[in-house]
Amino acid sequence: MRRADRTLGVARGLGWFSIGLGVVELLAPRALARGLGLRGQEGLIAGYGAREIATGIGILASRDPTPWIWGRVAGDALDLGTLATGLGRRRGGAGVALAAVAGVTLLDVLCARALSSRRERQPVRSFADRRGMPKTPGQMRGAASDFEVPKDFRIPEALRPWTSAA
Repeated sequence: MRRADRTLGVARGLGWFSIGLGVVELLAPRALARGLGLRGQEGLIAGYGAREIATGIGILASRDPTPWIWGRVAGDALDLGTLATGLGRRRGGAGVALAAVAGVTLLDVLCARALSSRRERQPVRSFADRRGMPKTPGQMRGAASDFEVPKDFRIPEALRPWTSAA
């Protein structure tokens, strides 16, 4: 298996992980807040769940998941900051969660860097020689000047093209 295929496979796995984590955060924010020592932060946890689901869908739906993986890295930074606020509280599992998120963050950063380096190696297409027209402007000038709307078209006379012959 090629390295690029493995990296894309890891990215897809992270997409599914993101969706799964997001569903848990959306469906059980109160239980997570209690377990992490973050009581009162249920709305924030649910918001993080929505972010995780959106990022996961973006990773799985896009042809190039690189920006979405970098989005996961940014989300991990938010998660780490939020979990750090729960470290000083008693009976919170924030320390364990912090270690787990740090591990996933490392995987996200490695995957994002691998995808970014792959993206940089691809040649950039130049469309500078394209103009989108079949002929030069000089060749096309006046090409439709002899067009006449057929009389059997149902167009009011006031909307018919004006001609100098009338």
